[in-house]
This record gives sequence, structure tokens and C-alpha cells, in this order.
Amino acid sequence: METDIDATAHHFGIIVSDLDRAVEFYRDVLGLEVLTRFSVGDEAFGTAVDIGGASAELVHLDAGGTRLELATYEPEDEEMPDPDLNRPGSTHPGLEVDDLDAVADRLPDDVETLSGPQTTESGTTIMFVVDPEGNRIELLEP
Repeated sequence: METDIDATAHHFGIIVSDLDRAVEFYRDVLGLEVLTRFSVGDEAFGTAVDIGGASAELVHLDAGGTRLELATYEPEDEEMPDPDLNRPGSTHPGLEVDDLDAVADRLPDDVETLSGPQTTESGTTIMFVVDPEGNRIELLEP
């Protein structure tokens, strides 16, 4: 069934427990510029996210044509589900870089990676880094 919906990307969101630590990682390690920081918490927000009494602090970062949204919620749920990439429902942002080998060399020693740069059969070079919350971020060089 085809619809007349013409959706375009506005942002991709990641829920975190420590917003300042997450912003520091995405800004200082991955080089994303902070665009805005704001809070929401009215009844309409709680209804929209289906969490009664919810409020959130959010930061939007410039990810080159779309926004990456980092958010922390009250009330906070208990723990992050298994972040393995092969788990149905797992998500990850993909950020394009010009020279992945150079980026890998410049990553701080305390940034966890799943591997170094790997060139896949499609010809794209990829690697995954792990943010301080355990989220996987794909860095890729087409």
C-alpha cells in the first residue's frame, strides 16, 4: 500500500543517561557542532512519547545535513538493552568522514572501538566506535 507521505530526515535520536558526558563525546571526539539545547516536559510531550509525566533535556548537534539528538529523560528507565548490532531493533548513527584511517589514528585512547577500519565487499571502509553510554556509532568512508 502506497501513501502520499513524503518524509525527510529531521534528526536521529539517542537516549543517554548523562547528557553532558554524551555531548562532550560527540562534540569533542567526533567533531559535531552543538546547535541547540532545550527542555520539554508538558502534557503533550508525555502523551506523544507515551510516558506519563515525562520530561526531557535535549541537545541537537549538526551531523552534516541532519541533526543528531541526544536526550535524557525523567523518569529514566532502568538500563540500556543489549547494544549488539545484530539484535532486531538495534540502531546506530552512521557518520561519514573523509579519511577513516586518519580518524582512527586520532581517536583518544579511551574511546572504545569494535575494530579498526575495515573495507567491506561493497568497497566502503567502516569502523564502529562506542560512545560513553555504550551506543555504537558507525564511522565510514565511502
